[in-house]
Amino acid sequence: MCGRFAYFVPAEQLTQHYGLASAAPQTERYNIAPSQYVLAIRQAQTGEREATSLKWGLVPHWAKDPTIGNRMINARGETVADKPSFRQAFKRRRCVIPASGFYEWGPSRAGKWPYYISPADDTLLSFAGLWEHWRTPEGEALESCTIITIAANASLARIHQRMPVCLAESGYADWLDPETSSETCLKLLAPLPDAALEVRAVSKAVNNPRNDVAALVEPVEIPSA
Repeated sequence: MCGRFAYFVPAEQLTQHYGLASAAPQTERYNIAPSQYVLAIRQAQTGEREATSLKWGLVPHWAKDPTIGNRMINARGETVADKPSFRQAFKRRRCVIPASGFYEWGPSRAGKWPYYISPADDTLLSFAGLWEHWRTPEGEALESCTIITIAANASLARIHQRMPVCLAESGYADWLDPETSSETCLKLLAPLPDAALEVRAVSKAVNNPRNDVAALVEPVEIPSA
């Protein structure tokens, strides 16, 4: 799964990387958790790419209660095209969620420990996401999202069996275009090569989502058991 990540990409870099129609907002976050709002890239009706804010935890358009989103922070790539909660969004409402890296908790000599996974080349990650538009009975709008996951590559499997789908830049156009077929999009749901990611142990302070400081992504030495 992907249940926590960090984002501290300069706005200018993000705007240029995704070819946004207008400047992306500047923000630095080191411990993004489910139910919070996240930055996402999607294709507007004009065909231009826009940066927007979506609540993490997808609420299907047919939901009667928005709390269903608490269970929809991830969508499995193997079933995303068919599962009722995600299949309509997969067809027409795909997005990219930028990240500097993500956290997973795995085994260590001192028990379960948090690890930070980031690009080996210090670029950014582009999570494959879906978004939905939902309205309350009173007509209030809520836009939400989920992150698609897939079986982990060999370098991460020792920590966790799942990882977020990280799109290659060559796949952005197809993924963001609502007219792209589901068959084409399914081919984009693949794990990154083993050498593409760097894994390091980090402070247990990340366990508490209230902690949101740059020190969370710094490496630490795991103590002896």
